[in-house]
Amino acid sequence: TRIAGALLAVGVGSRPWVVGSGPAMRVVVVPVLADNYAYLLVDEASGTALAVDPAEAAKVCASAQEEGVRIIGVLTTHHHWDHAGGNNEMVSKLPGIKVYGGRLDNVQACTDPLDHNDEISLGSIKIQALHTPGHTKGSISYFCTEQGQVGSVFTGDTLFVGGCGRVFECTPADLYNSLVNVLGQLPEQTQVYVGHEYTVKNLEFAAGVEQENETLKKMLQWSKDQNMQRKFTVPSTMQNEFLINPFMRSASAELRSICP
Repeated sequence: TRIAGALLAVGVGSRPWVVGSGPAMRVVVVPVLADNYAYLLVDEASGTALAVDPAEAAKVCASAQEEGVRIIGVLTTHHHWDHAGGNNEMVSKLPGIKVYGGRLDNVQACTDPLDHNDEISLGSIKIQALHTPGHTKGSISYFCTEQGQVGSVFTGDTLFVGGCGRVFECTPADLYNSLVNVLGQLPEQTQVYVGHEYTVKNLEFAAGVEQENETLKKMLQWSKDQNMQRKFTVPSTMQNEFLINPFMRSASAELRSICP
């Protein structure tokens, strides 16, 4: 179905689950804290990885060992403790690693501050820094591409499945621009990896706003089923977010008629 194709479910078992569309680049999902997601972005050819928001360093390092990969750096989406709070421990455990974060965000242990459209690499994987302010002033989303594969984006607390982060340091206009004019311009099949498992709550709110959206109702039930089975609701896709996420369509006439 369109829904099943748009949002890939990854089951939770005794180890973090691996998802991806091919052998060169893959993503390991590592649940941390109460409802956060950390990730390993893996380059298979080199056997190296970048840890995304490793708030629990020990758990992320253990996952890397289990996967047989070597962490060479950290991608930090924003400075809040539940995303950047493990950076010092990562540096202690893995001396010499690079820690990337937004130049405007004062990220813990940051060695390499990034600006919008800066590019770094992990083996043959290209990683583009996207400045996506709204939740924090210096939030960075990381768009990762490998030739022949669908791209992936790590959005932290800017974009969630079916929702978005709270505005703390910016304006609603800043967040809207980040969602629609930055993330919303990525290819529609881009895999979306978010910072928290908030999907059911987000979709319950969205379903209350768009009571006639049948796709949204089906997605809400699917997400509840995933939770009951202790399965993840990541990754989403940009296509899926435009279908179910009211914040991605807040400028539409339909949404404005509901929330003027």
